[in-house]
Amino acid sequence: MNIVLIGLSHKTAPIEVRERLAFSELRLSDALANLVDQESIDEGLIVSTCNRVELVATAPAGVEKGIDRLKSFLCDFHQLQFHAIHHHLYLHADSDAIKHLFRVASALDSMVLGESQILGQVKDAYRSAMEAGTVGRVLSQLMHRTISVAKRVRTETGVALHPVSISSVAVELAKKIFGDLSGKTVMLVGAGEMGELAAQNLMQAGAHKLLITNRTAEKAAHLASEFGGGTVSFEAFYDVLPSVDIVICSTGADDYVIRAEETRRALKSRRKGPVLFIDISVPRNIDPDITNLDSAFLFDIDDLDGAVQANLREREREAHNAEAIIETEAQNFIKHLRSIDIGPRVIEVKEILAQLAHNELKRNRKRLGALSEEQEAAITEILIPALVNKLSHPLIAHLRATARNEEPADTLEELRKLIRID
Repeated sequence: MNIVLIGLSHKTAPIEVRERLAFSELRLSDALANLVDQESIDEGLIVSTCNRVELVATAPAGVEKGIDRLKSFLCDFHQLQFHAIHHHLYLHADSDAIKHLFRVASALDSMVLGESQILGQVKDAYRSAMEAGTVGRVLSQLMHRTISVAKRVRTETGVALHPVSISSVAVELAKKIFGDLSGKTVMLVGAGEMGELAAQNLMQAGAHKLLITNRTAEKAAHLASEFGGGTVSFEAFYDVLPSVDIVICSTGADDYVIRAEETRRALKSRRKGPVLFIDISVPRNIDPDITNLDSAFLFDIDDLDGAVQANLREREREAHNAEAIIETEAQNFIKHLRSIDIGPRVIEVKEILAQLAHNELKRNRKRLGALSEEQEAAITEILIPALVNKLSHPLIAHLRATARNEEPADTLEELRKLIRID
């Protein structure tokens, strides 16, 4: 069974491209259903985060057809021409795909090396595919092994020491710009996981006042009560904006929720200097034209890359140990896949032996003399199946053992020659 993967990330594509290929939560189920065509692709899942979009699938018709299917699906679903995105994509198959997925879940491919969010996002991708019914035996086992490997990396190496996230890096950027957050009012736009992490880091950084707005008021109220902040109705955002020093935006919206013209009008009454806007959403939720306003500074998620370099240097040494774990685990999983992929070949071996037995019975039937119906049935329904099981057991054990180190098709051909069947 071939495993194929295509994707793009913060390393290969700017946010302008990543946001065009992101899969929103509302459309994910439909996307998964369209991805699996039961011909080129029979199992599939989609990982879509602020920093990456990846399609992982099993390809029964072979790697080339599987990759072609993933390319065409990605372009068709997002209504894009392949030439517009091909130089941003990476393509992996089989062992390379497995190792890449292990690295992603272990946060070795993240913008913030060792960050804590990606494993949860990979789990969410698996859960969505399970609910959509697009994962089966192979991807289910791959995802369980992926989660296990990520946990092992976090436990056995120092990659995840002093954990950070995109949200915490955003807060660090605010601290560098303002020096001290003790007198600053911060507005969080969005009350999801990223917003919660940002709120936690803001409180630790000593922010004076925390305001939270969200389309769902109940979520904003819950988060505000947890961190001692206040809430603002989503519709009143621009009314409150002049009193805010820092805006951190992270929502699941498909378009801008903070627009340049409305922001310009709102900030006319501000008398305390520019407002810092930090957009950690993908697709972006803050209009990039805000960067042209004299009363505002705007940073998006790609602008945070420089802020993570110090963290990266501290963790690179531990990443080498993590890579060794991933290499070993990937090889072990490939051997496991080969061993479970012999099911059809086991059936074929038994069918070959059963055919031999029935042919011999037919050839020598006259020599057995008269047999009752019960005796005939005992030979065909009891004796021959028992002989087949007895004879096939060492052959199947051999097939299973050699499949761990060779292609199963080769070992089956070996068995055909061994029992002289064409």
